[in-house]
Amino acid sequence: MTKLSIGDHAPDFTLPRDGGGTISLRDFRGRNVVLYFYPKDDTTGCTAEAVAFTALLPEFEALNTSIIGVSPDSVSRHDKFVAKHGLRVILASDEESRTSEAYGVWVQKSMYGRSYMGVERATFLIGDDGRIRAVWPKVKVAGHAEEVLKSLRGD
Repeated sequence: MTKLSIGDHAPDFTLPRDGGGTISLRDFRGRNVVLYFYPKDDTTGCTAEAVAFTALLPEFEALNTSIIGVSPDSVSRHDKFVAKHGLRVILASDEESRTSEAYGVWVQKSMYGRSYMGVERATFLIGDDGRIRAVWPKVKVAGHAEEVLKSLRGD
């Protein structure tokens, strides 16, 4: 498993995205990127996180920052999720988990005594130079979007 740290180059990726087409990290050079990984569309925590980032999107954009959410869900699930909750963040589909593996968030989890592989909720703030500026592992959703915005502002 990869362990990325502040100052590392963020691994590039090209993934299918909501609304069609693909998205690549390299397309955002010259902008900051909040790259957040989440387990599953339309679950309580994942919805709260996406809604919170959407609500703060104008403030992030004012700071030259794009927000990209990544999960193993399909593009069609992303499209339904976006439509249902009025989301305006970009959602990328990592169905093969390669990007999640590259960022070290594809991990063994357990629930009710059963072990399985899944996404550990985590966020990476990537600077306009493509280097990681901050990492939030094992994210707790409440207040997280605000915390990322404060870090970006230098508060």
